[in-house]
Amino acid sequence: MTFENILVAVEDNLAKVTINRPKKLNALNKSTIEELHEAFKSLEENKDVKVILLTGSGEKAFVAGADISEFAHFSVDEGGKLAAKGQELLFDFVENLSTPVIAMVNGFALGGGLELAMSCHFRIASDNAKMGLPETSLGVIPGYGGTQRLPQLIGKGKAMELIMTAGMISADEAKSYGLVNYVVPQDELQGLGEKLASKITKNSSVAIGKAIKAVNDGFKDGINGYQSEVQQFGACFGTEDFKEGTTAFLEKRKADFPNK
Repeated sequence: MTFENILVAVEDNLAKVTINRPKKLNALNKSTIEELHEAFKSLEENKDVKVILLTGSGEKAFVAGADISEFAHFSVDEGGKLAAKGQELLFDFVENLSTPVIAMVNGFALGGGLELAMSCHFRIASDNAKMGLPETSLGVIPGYGGTQRLPQLIGKGKAMELIMTAGMISADEAKSYGLVNYVVPQDELQGLGEKLASKITKNSSVAIGKAIKAVNDGFKDGINGYQSEVQQFGACFGTEDFKEGTTAFLEKRKADFPNK
């Protein structure tokens, strides 16, 4: 896959997607969002890919925000459509992938950048990372899921504070709030991402996809997360991975999952 604003590399069962707009601190514009959608869609369809790592190019930024120049003069209707389309194409799309996506936050993750990281299944960060939702300082609010995912991850009170103050937090603060799982020096971030991915790829990708759906359903209005878990649990019994996993356990050997 060849793109203008992102880089995609696939090796064995691991894919790495890098947002590559270093002169703009990897800011998200319309074209980049569309390219990310196409990349994630293609990787989701590639059954050899079991984990996706997402990061930004350079050492300064994961994604420093949205490209404000693209929407500074939008009308009310245009602004609403911008948020709706972005959520559909990228943020909700990533959250609901059955392939695990790990955000490797390697610098500034602000506004749409933090919203993108939060749409991933979990996050790790370099020790120089800074995170925040500064939209209220521009007279607007987060529009790509930030008002929903940030409270889910760190609690309502702290999320309200960060959104209202438009402030930034350090990587260590983010870890203490549960926003990121690990903080390491920047030169160790890639290695940590690959190590976590390696652990994931040893397990059933079919089961992991069903676990993602069950967990996500617990945060959706009108869906009973416990009932979703029952359904996904039951569905596992009809997979080849379940047969291999249980057989391997009983035979005291490592499972070799067909991922079917």
